[in-house]
Amino acid sequence: MPWWSWILIWIALAALSLLFVAFLGFRLWRGAAALMRAFSDVSAERANYWDASLERATVQHVTEPRNVVPGAAVFATPEEMKHDYLAAKEERRFARLQRRVARRKERGQLQSLRDIEALQDVG
Repeated sequence: MPWWSWILIWIALAALSLLFVAFLGFRLWRGAAALMRAFSDVSAERANYWDASLERATVQHVTEPRNVVPGAAVFATPEEMKHDYLAAKEERRFARLQRRVARRKERGQLQSLRDIEALQDVG
């Protein structure tokens, strides 16, 4: 076998290996593109789900709205601040209670007796 045939064989092997690596890169790129499409579809679906669930979970609170001016705590007494803190805490607790009752009602789950009694005490 002449010496130049070895050069041709090695060139052919190198070209085939480069072609194979290009093929693998193309398949990897197609797989990544399909994964990104699926990811964007699922994220859009989840965003729609969360937007709809937030719209369903929006509950009107029974108490009056709070008007808190930023920086008012500097000039307020400790008793006023404690009262504001406890009122906000109770407001958040009641909002959680309403969301929990609404969620269980929507899902058809049993209501907790404690939740029902708390809503009856307020209402």
